[in-house]
Amino acid sequence: QVQPVESGGGLVQPGGSLRLSCAASVSLFRFWTLGWYRQAPGKQRELVASISVRETTNYADSVRGRFTISRMNAQNTMYLQMNSLKPDDTAVYYCKVQVQIGATSHEFWGQGTQVTVSS
Repeated sequence: QVQPVESGGGLVQPGGSLRLSCAASVSLFRFWTLGWYRQAPGKQRELVASISVRETTNYADSVRGRFTISRMNAQNTMYLQMNSLKPDDTAVYYCKVQVQIGATSHEFWGQGTQVTVSS
């Protein structure tokens, strides 16, 4: 069973920055669509950012201009650079890797990493 592994979470003051990493031991990583999601207490999990095979990126309105998603295929790793963090960004952040093979979608989630923005 493949499980991506996130790292880089922690406690940061408002206005600060963090960089999350996600390593996934899947074959042909460059063909997988990658995404970062987050879930705050009492709220549903939401998409934060995604990056396609062709490196097309998509962001939630709440993070656009502050967060940057990227991928390094040679290292089977994706990143989420988070700048100008706000208390509302506090959540558990999850990475997801997904690939479509024929009619079947295969996806794997990481275990999550806590990000807390507080003074």
